[in-house]
Amino acid sequence: MAERIGIYPGTFDPITLGHADIIRRGSKLVDRLIIGVTTNPSKNPMFSTEERFAMVEREIAAMGLENVEVVGFNALLVKFAQKMGASVLIRGLRAVADFEYEYQMAGMNQQLDDDIETVFLMADVSLQPIASRLVKEIALFGGDITPFVSKDVCEDVVARVKERGQLGDY
Repeated sequence: MAERIGIYPGTFDPITLGHADIIRRGSKLVDRLIIGVTTNPSKNPMFSTEERFAMVEREIAAMGLENVEVVGFNALLVKFAQKMGASVLIRGLRAVADFEYEYQMAGMNQQLDDDIETVFLMADVSLQPIASRLVKEIALFGGDITPFVSKDVCEDVVARVKERGQLGDY
């Protein structure tokens, strides 16, 4: 029987507890889970691709997941999945707004390669509001991000905010 390979793609800028939840649960659905760290031209990243890659690798190691690996990519997701031999794309959902976007993307991916299935995982209820974009915004304005990211990621984000300068008047 062929190895079932899944891909969980994202920018992971930074990786959150919500991402970690999807990774942990997604790793149980496939023989091998590839975390695809990518760029998104429409986002303004806080961390370089290399920094995000290292951050995700560190978080995976801390979770002790032996069937998970991190691979960087800058290509069409379906082409990356084909190159990796993946038959499953794992996507995390937090809210209805996520579903609408993800549903459209799944349909487009199916048109490109109908041998690759998209599997949606709902984030744990306690983690559903977490979004990397909001974590960065909270940190940039001096807020506490410890409920949303691991201790190590929190230190990375706080250090980056110190480098770039905190925003706000208070």
